[in-house]
Amino acid sequence: MDNYFTIETTSIAEFKDRGSKFIGTVFQIENAVDFKLKLNAIKKEHIKAVHHCFAYRIGLAGDNFRINDDGEPSGSAGKPILGQIDSKKVTNTAIVVTRYFGGTLLGVPGLINAYKTVAALALQTTPIIQKPILIPYELAFDYLYQNDIMRFLKQYNCVILESNINLFSTIKFGIPKRREAEALFKMQEMHNITVKKILC
Repeated sequence: MDNYFTIETTSIAEFKDRGSKFIGTVFQIENAVDFKLKLNAIKKEHIKAVHHCFAYRIGLAGDNFRINDDGEPSGSAGKPILGQIDSKKVTNTAIVVTRYFGGTLLGVPGLINAYKTVAALALQTTPIIQKPILIPYELAFDYLYQNDIMRFLKQYNCVILESNINLFSTIKFGIPKRREAEALFKMQEMHNITVKKILC
């Protein structure tokens, strides 16, 4: 597997049932810290809402996910939201569903339907894109060779993750998995650099 699927942009959808309003917000995340910041922002925006239920999946292994019913009956919110993420086969994706209570209890089947529906609607309104799996590396080099390094990174469609440009510079970058072997071969031909793989 050289690529993975994720969403392209943040998107919002609404669903109403017997007075309750459900607002689904889907967005891309890289890690749990990133998710928490965005969840807190949503909570501040909807301070009068009674529930902020969510699900997310991160990474490529398939085992980094979390669900939360946030006070709704167990299994009625987080699980159906995650089910919609998985149905699209996307990762690095989170959905938060904010509920404003309308005065009528919906029951567990009604809640499952509402959370599932608004999560599906939110996913329908954002494009799903394919991205290359990146293998992280670090290059150390003399500043004089910066132009050569930048040309190399562009040639192999590398993504710069972090750079520290000084007289002696370092760049952390990701090589697309399908181009890793040829990029490493090219780097072995380059002089005055040191390269190492970053262990995640």
